[in-house]
Amino acid sequence: MFTIDKNVSSTGPDGSSLPMSNKSEVAVAPKIIQDAGEAPLVLHSDVRGPLGSLSFLRRALAMAELAMIAYNDEAEAQRAAAAIGFPVARLLDRDGSQAYQFSNEHDVVLACRGTEPTEWNDLQADANAVMSVVGAFGNVHSGFNREVDDLWPTLEDWIRGQRQPVWFCGHSLGAAMATICAYRCKASSIASDPQELHTFGSPRVGCRRYVRHAELTHFRWVHNNDVVTRVPPIWMGYRHSGKEKYLDRYGRIRPLKGVLRSRDRWRGLIGGLLKWQIDLLADHSIGQYAKHIATAVRKEEAKLLGSRV
Repeated sequence: MFTIDKNVSSTGPDGSSLPMSNKSEVAVAPKIIQDAGEAPLVLHSDVRGPLGSLSFLRRALAMAELAMIAYNDEAEAQRAAAAIGFPVARLLDRDGSQAYQFSNEHDVVLACRGTEPTEWNDLQADANAVMSVVGAFGNVHSGFNREVDDLWPTLEDWIRGQRQPVWFCGHSLGAAMATICAYRCKASSIASDPQELHTFGSPRVGCRRYVRHAELTHFRWVHNNDVVTRVPPIWMGYRHSGKEKYLDRYGRIRPLKGVLRSRDRWRGLIGGLLKWQIDLLADHSIGQYAKHIATAVRKEEAKLLGSRV
């Protein structure tokens, strides 16, 4: 275990220096939550104050782990969320569309639940690539939009009642849903604007006009060959939104574009095949996103600690 002094600076998403939390950020041994017969949840976050006071990577890690926790049943999700600093966890389920409300004394986080291959509603939403019109804001994927429609009346009432800052996150289909929810929150008369939106392995959600209409602080995480981030196709008019944070084949955060990214993806694909893995699917795992961001946190904090010695 090691501790970072409260006055050490960290790096923001734009590369600028940011102050650390007034409370020290502590890297602890991972917490493991496991029910009988279930795969273990390995968690590294330790949120002790407002999310806004944490370093960018610490916030991203908390968002990734909450998106991962959202795949679990309510009892396990409550235990896991409490272990990383969110003692309140409530599941919303309307006709198979699901989201968790996580909260503590400082913040509330809406984590939309991602794709479960065994659930028909999720498969329908993923397969339905027809755009629908959303007022003056352009077109959005009708399947994703319909999933949010099922939850929105309840979500809107809940968001309106919040006094703490509201954050959004999600993985896969949950990432698309979280994006639409954050956009609706921003465009509505709700007093609380979204603080940040973090999406992991998100498909494209809507047309160019739609993804540009809301000025959101959105970080869109993409892991190497994650195939879900490449659909629906651009030729159908779909575009991505937000500031991309790319994880290369080794899980490092790197701003690779063009030929360099293509080379990285090919090498990642070949490396996966040599391990008997289908890289296009393995890279979509929310566990992989969380693991790589946790590694980035450890490296950043070790570097900061070393600079103070």
